[in-house]
Amino acid sequence: MNTTLKHWKESATLILAAGHRLGVASRTPRTVAAVSPQDSSCGPQHLPHKSRFDYDVLLLKRSGKSGFMPNAYVFPGGKVHSSDFSSEWLDIFKSFCNFSNFGLGNVTQPLETRPPIFATDRLKFGSPIPGEVAFRICALRETFEESGVLLVVPKLEEKSLLKSIEDKGDTAQGQHYKVNDLCSTELTKWRALVNQNPSNFIRMCRELEVLPNIWALHEWCNWMTPAGRYGVTRFDTMFFICCLQEIPHTLQDEKEIVRFQWSTPSEVLQSYISGEFWIAPPQFYELSRMCRVPLLEDLHLFSSRRAREGCERWLPVISLKDKQFLSLLPGDKDYPLDPSGEVGVGTSTDPQQEDAQDDSALHRFVTVDQNTINIQITITPKNNHLLPVVTFPHDLKSQS
Repeated sequence: MNTTLKHWKESATLILAAGHRLGVASRTPRTVAAVSPQDSSCGPQHLPHKSRFDYDVLLLKRSGKSGFMPNAYVFPGGKVHSSDFSSEWLDIFKSFCNFSNFGLGNVTQPLETRPPIFATDRLKFGSPIPGEVAFRICALRETFEESGVLLVVPKLEEKSLLKSIEDKGDTAQGQHYKVNDLCSTELTKWRALVNQNPSNFIRMCRELEVLPNIWALHEWCNWMTPAGRYGVTRFDTMFFICCLQEIPHTLQDEKEIVRFQWSTPSEVLQSYISGEFWIAPPQFYELSRMCRVPLLEDLHLFSSRRAREGCERWLPVISLKDKQFLSLLPGDKDYPLDPSGEVGVGTSTDPQQEDAQDDSALHRFVTVDQNTINIQITITPKNNHLLPVVTFPHDLKSQS
């Protein structure tokens, strides 16, 4: 854990996509090239109809008593715990097989442009567990606590996992081990224990002889909470994405989480625009990106390959202009070089960011009211990522 951060708490979130049956009439040809960020087809466009998606995304409704984003629908996740960085994980991973770099493969992004959440030398804070591992463990643990979905690899699958990592550098199609199907009583017991004390996640993995499936999670994006919008607590959050072949058994914890739902990205955006529920701008942005990839296989292939490029850390900068809230993102012509007021926190790590911005460069949210967000973007995404589909209320209402 990085104890030097003054205003932010480090955390991890999991975008969990799971397949469902796609109607024969709505099937479309699969092509990964069609979602390439360099493709001219990736300009502003209408949302794909919900029937084109063959997967849903998990959203959880936060309790109204929560001190951070009460009643908001979010992806599962939460604050990193010291146990996520525990040296005990070394013994658990080594008891299966001795992976180089924990079997995660190499990211091509230069260290000096990596988000600090990963680039920080954790040995300076007393942990031999790198951020790439600890924040994946955090995302998996929090997902288990909040939704009951346990993503682990049993020792029986050790050999096939190792072969997959050696051959492809990932686990092909992110798998989840259905402990909840094998023994619901055991699952309920461990979930209660982990909710009581996160360090019990280590104990559970040791006793059940399983590994957290860190290889099924792919690096997606890194968001920081802007000042003055969501209370005093601010988070530096790593977003991962994981694709499952089918929707697993899901439960809310009735404490932090009061409801869960699986919906297509376009359905979530439609519900937000119509005022049925509220999602924060990062969820809006990432779901808009996913709308470019309505097929699960394509989403998995894109996310697993793209993750090798790394990602940026984004700290939105909020301002009020013409009775509208602007949320500026890196690359926008008006984005400050030091948005946080603290050197090294929130500042772009890209040396080219210091060059004068293009006067036409836009990368911002425009918020008219709580349920009306427009994304204005004219820049090219970095790290081979996707542009969001730029949506408008009438695009969504036509799907009703």
